[in-house]
Amino acid sequence: MRDIVEKHISKNIELLNELKTQIDVIVEIAGKFIETLRSGNKILLFGNGGSAADAQHLAAEFVGRFRLERKGLPAIALTTNTSSLTSIGNDYGFQDVFKRQIEALGKPGDLAVGISTSGNAANVIEGIEEAKRIGMVTVGFTGSHGGSLKKLFDEEKSVDLVFIAPGQETPHIQEMHIMAGHIICELVENELFR
Repeated sequence: MRDIVEKHISKNIELLNELKTQIDVIVEIAGKFIETLRSGNKILLFGNGGSAADAQHLAAEFVGRFRLERKGLPAIALTTNTSSLTSIGNDYGFQDVFKRQIEALGKPGDLAVGISTSGNAANVIEGIEEAKRIGMVTVGFTGSHGGSLKKLFDEEKSVDLVFIAPGQETPHIQEMHIMAGHIICELVENELFR
């Protein structure tokens, strides 16, 4: 067991060093969060599985607090309303669970953050495309080679910014996502409240 623990920690140390190559992107994404919140708009976060948990975790950091005592900031994880998720999934299909919520809750100037470790989750892609269609700022969190989220950034411009976590394995990508998310939380608090 010690070997497994040491291997996992060593891999994360390696990936953290690679994460330094993403500093500019993380700062740029934090800038989008800051612009959104300064203008009185909100952040909508979404993903599946562990990425759903990350969306909820980051929304809680904004609504509650990260490090500083300050007012709550408007952030919603689109993964928490089981009635909406199941009714949309049943009536329209699982691929529309985020798209329909963005259609209902999003407005121009809001920020949509789609999280997918592979970058290929169909419902995350649909949510990002709907957000862009209605004039929201769009950010993707992905990993590995970026998948379809990176393609939306490179070719279709449906994603304004994309953070591609280093690593090939889902657990490591998720660990990099939450680290980048925490850094963004700290940058937002420092800029808006210090």
